[in-house]
Amino acid sequence: MWYLVVIVVAALVSVALAPRPPQPKPASLSDIDAPTAEEGRPIPVVFGSVLIRGSNVVWFGDLEAEPIKRRGGGKK
Repeated sequence: MWYLVVIVVAALVSVALAPRPPQPKPASLSDIDAPTAEEGRPIPVVFGSVLIRGSNVVWFGDLEAEPIKRRGGGKK
């Protein structure tokens, strides 16, 4: 019976002394791998399906949020 007490105490001590993982840093706009638009940068010619990192584009969508407006409450 005493071995159960030793096992429970050892488990509690190991949980209490375990190192805590570091907190992740919050995401920022620089973490997004968005395409760039630079003058003089070469534009690659791709044949087939290829993953291009850091592509050069002339326009990349609206980075704005638009509020959702409800009409009719979703009834038909």
